[in-house]
Amino acid sequence: MSQTATDDAQVEDLEGAMTTDPEPEQRWIERGPRKRLMLFSGRSHPVLAQHIADKLGIELGAVELETFANGETYCHYKESIRGSDVFLVQTGCPPVDRNLMELLLMAQAAKLASAKRITAVMPWFPYSRQEKKSAPREPISAKLVADFLQDAGVDRVLTMDLHAGQIQGFFDIPVDHMTALPLFAQYFRDKGLSGESVVSVSPDPGRAKMARKFGQMLECDMAVMNKTRPAHDQAAISQVIGDVTGKVALMGDDMIVTGGTLIAAAAALKEAGAVSVHVFATHGHFAGNAMEKLAGADLAEIVVTDTVPIDTLNQPEMLAVLPVSGLLAETILSVFTDGSVSEIFSGENQLF
Repeated sequence: MSQTATDDAQVEDLEGAMTTDPEPEQRWIERGPRKRLMLFSGRSHPVLAQHIADKLGIELGAVELETFANGETYCHYKESIRGSDVFLVQTGCPPVDRNLMELLLMAQAAKLASAKRITAVMPWFPYSRQEKKSAPREPISAKLVADFLQDAGVDRVLTMDLHAGQIQGFFDIPVDHMTALPLFAQYFRDKGLSGESVVSVSPDPGRAKMARKFGQMLECDMAVMNKTRPAHDQAAISQVIGDVTGKVALMGDDMIVTGGTLIAAAAALKEAGAVSVHVFATHGHFAGNAMEKLAGADLAEIVVTDTVPIDTLNQPEMLAVLPVSGLLAETILSVFTDGSVSEIFSGENQLF
């Protein structure tokens, strides 16, 4: 055999060996894009959780929550949540400490049950008013709550209209901040309250930025109240900064607790020449006899959302409650699909 023939035979043998050798083994196993959203409710606001589930078109997950005779809380998921995107709905209404502890136990139980991601849906963030030291030897309670949630295994937090923006910095995990301002703006627009005849009022200098943004939504001017706080849950209004004469005042805050601030502010606004005063707040706590005091005050209307349960039996006619379940459901779905939360609000949730 000639040298050329020998070389050709060797090339053929080499090509045959290259085509018949087995493929190298893969270092992973591919699985199709399979995601599962599961929604669970604590005992703080089951009605809101059910409305969110209805908006999403799913059923609430099965979870057993009990309180033992000694006051301790028990949690047990009644179905598998392994690999699921778990959303836990629990707002910070009374009993605050029990509801907070219940959320922590639900989060840890989900973590131990191998949930893929755990998101705490907290429309009202508890202890958010204690976000700094106002006096010596006080705790920064909001920071402690943030640490608790992360230690319990929460991967993400959804909350609405925080009392202070720095609370977002207490977390090392993503915090999606929602706002009810667009809901309030649409509500008042539908009532014809917008433009030059209306003024957006901030109850204190700390809420001035929110009042300015709300005024832009309604194309109206703004005013600021100069407020002092002589004691917890008490307020005194010393001055109205801005022109409110002959205008309808729309005064917004993040929460209503005792109603003292709003009553004092409404009286100051009427004295300064406001035609009428409408107040709105995202979180209507109405502690004690706050509902009765507000009903007897010189207010045209009080508007809140259902981020916390509202006592409908003692609800005065002047109180309007706006639902937030649609907004929460849309945000949950956006988080689940890795979409943009800020796009839901057109960037209007950047309030601080």
